[in-house]
Amino acid sequence: MLGVCRGRRKFLAASLTLLCIPAITWLYLFAGSFEDGKPVSLSPLEAQPHSPRYTASSQRERESLEVRVREVEEENRALRRQLSLAQGRSPSHRRGNHSKTYSMEEGTGDSENLRAGIVAGNSSECGQQPVVEKCETIHVAIVCAGYNASRDVVTLVKSVLFHRRNPLHFHLIADSIAEQILATLFQTWMVPAVRVDFYNADELKSEVSWIPNKHYSGIYGLMKLVLTKTLPANLERVIVLDTDITFATDIAELWAVFHKFKGQQVLGLVENQSDWYLGNLWKNHRPWPALGRGYNTGVILLLLDKLRKMKWEQMWRLTAERELMGMLSTSLADQDIFNAVIKQNPFLVYQLPCFWNVQLSDHTRSEQCYRDVSDLKVIHWNSPKKLRVKNKHVEFFRNLYLTFLEYDGNLLRRELFGCPSETDVNSENLQKQLSELDEDDLCYEFRRERFTVHRTHLYFLHYEYEPASDNTDVTLVAQLSMDRLQMLEAICKHWEGPVSLALYLSDAEAQQFLRYAQGSEVLMGRHNVAYHIVYKEGQFYPVNLLRNVAMKHVGTPYMFLSDIDFLPMYGLYEYLRYHVWTKGHAPTNFAKWRTATTPYRVEWEADFEPYVVVRRDCPEYDRRFVGFGWNKVAHIMELDAQEYEFIVLPNAYMIHMPHAPSFDITKFRSNKQYRICLKTLKEEFQQDMSRRYGFAALKYLTAENNS
Repeated sequence: MLGVCRGRRKFLAASLTLLCIPAITWLYLFAGSFEDGKPVSLSPLEAQPHSPRYTASSQRERESLEVRVREVEEENRALRRQLSLAQGRSPSHRRGNHSKTYSMEEGTGDSENLRAGIVAGNSSECGQQPVVEKCETIHVAIVCAGYNASRDVVTLVKSVLFHRRNPLHFHLIADSIAEQILATLFQTWMVPAVRVDFYNADELKSEVSWIPNKHYSGIYGLMKLVLTKTLPANLERVIVLDTDITFATDIAELWAVFHKFKGQQVLGLVENQSDWYLGNLWKNHRPWPALGRGYNTGVILLLLDKLRKMKWEQMWRLTAERELMGMLSTSLADQDIFNAVIKQNPFLVYQLPCFWNVQLSDHTRSEQCYRDVSDLKVIHWNSPKKLRVKNKHVEFFRNLYLTFLEYDGNLLRRELFGCPSETDVNSENLQKQLSELDEDDLCYEFRRERFTVHRTHLYFLHYEYEPASDNTDVTLVAQLSMDRLQMLEAICKHWEGPVSLALYLSDAEAQQFLRYAQGSEVLMGRHNVAYHIVYKEGQFYPVNLLRNVAMKHVGTPYMFLSDIDFLPMYGLYEYLRYHVWTKGHAPTNFAKWRTATTPYRVEWEADFEPYVVVRRDCPEYDRRFVGFGWNKVAHIMELDAQEYEFIVLPNAYMIHMPHAPSFDITKFRSNKQYRICLKTLKEEFQQDMSRRYGFAALKYLTAENNS
């Protein structure tokens, strides 16, 4: 049996400078225990702690020491001021009253000094370190397009957030797909001191579409060339990252490198760690021109203000036009053009130490960049093979990447103490709503769940579907957790139409699901199934939130509201599409349904919860109902209150597949308080219905009392 409805009414990073200051303090204090550079001799009586002489002497020494400590503290404060003046200019924007410095390994402006620096290790004198203010905002630009790249960006962002101690401003140059996915993700992630702005990558295509490109990144792999035009005119500097980057340190250390730029240096880059630009990888290999081994553009430091003054736009365009006359196309996208420009203008580059971009491509020389784990700063999976690349230490790098891939993103919602965050209206409203709840209420956890913001990643896998033009198309809507994953293949075999699924998973489970889906011929053969990940948080299964997420992203005129453990009959999709109806579904007379040949109308009854097909603009499910009980009943009641008519379709049915009891139904059966709270929520829902629908809602109270 199936019904349809129609209504009649229609978002070591500890500071080296600070480490040095305590060391100086200790030296001063130690010197205070000497006289004229010699140790102070101790009287034999001073070894007797209870003697009067000992007490008087030790009291005087303590007082003297306290005075000396205060003097040393004053000297150290003066020393800090001197160091800070010697360590470069102050940031143009300061927040808060306290500053904190971050160590930065010595970078160099030429290859010879760079190699010497690598041999010498990462040590440097603390007085020479540039500073990053504690609350200085670090700007990061990323080009991202499509479903897969959006997943990669999340792992990159996790690695940055894990180590960061500064406010972050992400500038995402994204196509419409990536913007929809990542805007929802960041909006629901609600990470303090993180701002995200989007720039329409599709509008930039005309700027670079004239450049033929053989690289797998396609046209989006050229868009870093136009960042001086794309990013705000008042943005002076930015770190530009590829999506396949993983950070192993605080990004503030990299931001501090900007203070090392001199003269006309406007690009911070790491030398390419393969022989690609040497032109000796195979016979007749002809790469674009480059300075020596060239530079890799997976990590770039851009001084935007100086680049604009140098007319960067004109510079790279003229270079690209000249080289394309002989090369015909780029092989490594923007990297080829950056290197051609640098070949002609080597003074533009500040060469970063190679541990800022450890490149794991085939034929890489990256092993020369590190001798120990502590040497690693940034890992770059710049091979098309990604995690399957051949490298002696790939297992270690893969495990580091997987750590962030499966890391619980909710743990990254930590405050940056001492740094004021921008006012977030959504966050303020949420806090206000939560503050109005009574924590002593025995049903507090139930009520709180209604306001919980769950991090949501839309379209976790590639999705591609164009609804039929006859306005009869219908999408199957369902929700599930990890224990129902095995139902997916069966449903896809029975239902060939579009599907919108909300999956309630942890970060680690999301990766297990990804591997499961990518290993399934059935699931990989379907591009019209939308998988939306709602990440776990709290103790209840937010069933109605999941349904709402799946419903919100339906692209067809109609939705078939189902559950994951109900299997559609074969051919149901086509049956529903060609039955164009104007009405909808209710408590079914099964005796009548068995012999019916035409749709028939039924009336609403108490506790009725059919699986229905409705228009896409139907009411959402009520989020107060979580776990087991009344989640569908309340929705059907709402449809009835809005004057939806319920129509039973003949020759259409679902099969309820056997399964183990869910965790929530077990709690309902075993926990008396659970049942009491559910009853309370039902009563409050009915009262809300009475307020919204007036006299017409009285029948729900009457029916409940009589049932």
